[in-house]
Amino acid sequence: MNAIEFPWITTIILLPIVAAIAIPLIPDKEGRTVRWYGLGVALTNFALMIYAFWQDYDFHSSAYQLVEKYAWVPQLGLNWSVAVDGLSMPLILLTGLINTLAIFAAWKVTNKPRLFYGLMLVMYSAQIGVFVAQDLLLFFLMWEIELVPVYLLISIWGGEKRRYAATKFILYTAAASIFILVAGFAMAFSGDTVSFDMATLGMKEYPKAFELLVYACFLIAFGVKLPIFPLHTWLPDAHGEASAPGSMILAGVLLKMGGYALIRINMEMLPNAHASFAPVLAILGVVNIVYGACCAFAQTNLKRRLAYSSVAHMGFVLIGIASYTELGISGAMLQMVSHGLIAASLFFLSGVTYERTHTLMMDKMGGIAKVMPKSFALFTAGAMASLALPGMSGFVGELMVFIGIATSDVYSSSFKVVVVLLSAVGVILTPIYLLSMLREVFYGKQNEELVLDAVVADIKPRELFITACLLLPIIGIGLYPKLATQTYDVKTMQVASHARQVLPIVAEQQPSSLYSRIFTAPTLANSQVPGLVNIAE
Repeated sequence: MNAIEFPWITTIILLPIVAAIAIPLIPDKEGRTVRWYGLGVALTNFALMIYAFWQDYDFHSSAYQLVEKYAWVPQLGLNWSVAVDGLSMPLILLTGLINTLAIFAAWKVTNKPRLFYGLMLVMYSAQIGVFVAQDLLLFFLMWEIELVPVYLLISIWGGEKRRYAATKFILYTAAASIFILVAGFAMAFSGDTVSFDMATLGMKEYPKAFELLVYACFLIAFGVKLPIFPLHTWLPDAHGEASAPGSMILAGVLLKMGGYALIRINMEMLPNAHASFAPVLAILGVVNIVYGACCAFAQTNLKRRLAYSSVAHMGFVLIGIASYTELGISGAMLQMVSHGLIAASLFFLSGVTYERTHTLMMDKMGGIAKVMPKSFALFTAGAMASLALPGMSGFVGELMVFIGIATSDVYSSSFKVVVVLLSAVGVILTPIYLLSMLREVFYGKQNEELVLDAVVADIKPRELFITACLLLPIIGIGLYPKLATQTYDVKTMQVASHARQVLPIVAEQQPSSLYSRIFTAPTLANSQVPGLVNIAE
């Protein structure tokens, strides 16, 4: 069997979950063998991803690649249908990197280590499954499997209010999943044929009201995961109580599942409804940015401040998706990859700080840069990336989104001005709350009540390695964005072109005067300003 015929994607999905099932057979009560086992499995799976994409993936094609389709449960119409394209490939690599580093970050877990590493591996499999599923039932199954490990990781290894945070998380996300199931079945049974295949569903003709209703259902479901205001309130609680490895995966991967699904399902499969909802997404994106930044100011808990920062940064993803430009959608993808790396590094470093100070309350810290200079330097680098300092990945992603929406010929000038100006307010607020966070934690006089462990005061080699693995690609993408954008540019061009094709038809059918004030007469021409299309290079 040659390399092309080998079932790479199925192997990458099943390896972690099969390895997790074998963990109870390992004779290890203290967790020393289990942690090496878990890290070895995660590393092997990440290496398989890199090898498979290096060998068999064509970066110049927008088509699905490494396609595998098997009849799984024919009676239910459920197929094991998986494939990779430009939207999923970079997020799969992001998932592999962050999950591997999160397992390495959990090196000191001694409470129920077999269960902990088993849950981490199951979650690893489910996350990859979400990004590669081409069958809507399979997508829903992977989406649901991922919820259980997150719930248990928070409720067992979290902080004092872990049960409250875990329960809130599962209630929000499980309730939102119902909308995926209902909308998916509605699409599958619409028309003359019954199918859960995403490609088939995307080619069906739906009544206008039906498509709008289905789009709204998916938007609610994915909006909880992204998260979109006002469906975001589970996130600060979950981050505030989750352990550092759990927060790394929450911020680094789980939020990206919502953004990915909005592009894959809402935008690709329901383009007519997307034309009506696009202004709503842009407005919600602005609300996320400004509201998230303002709420971050009010937080005295370090991880809750970073959590609200994530809410703000995900607003740029919504604006990019709503822009209808290649540059804007590419910026949304880059923002997801960039934020995954940045947020994972900041939440990991907040865990490092917590281990030394035994508190997450910033008003109880202060002056610890003197005893933790390396941690301070790395935390500062992560904060600079988060506030979009030029030369780091956050700057490029946000700039692409700004230019993408500003150069869109789909919206009226007044609408674009409002979106850009209000988003810019959030961009101005971001460095203020992040720099004030650094000041409260690391500068000033050390709190006399704060007791630092002098033996492990500063960052250790293992922790330094984990942080470096996240910061290096952040800087690399910031200096040369094509490292990331070349993996999906062809696909985002296709997505933008496909979405724009329905705009003239939708514009003619819209009687609303509000719609006509927001939208201009759309054309099928590329809306990029000459020269800006290559900004990512």
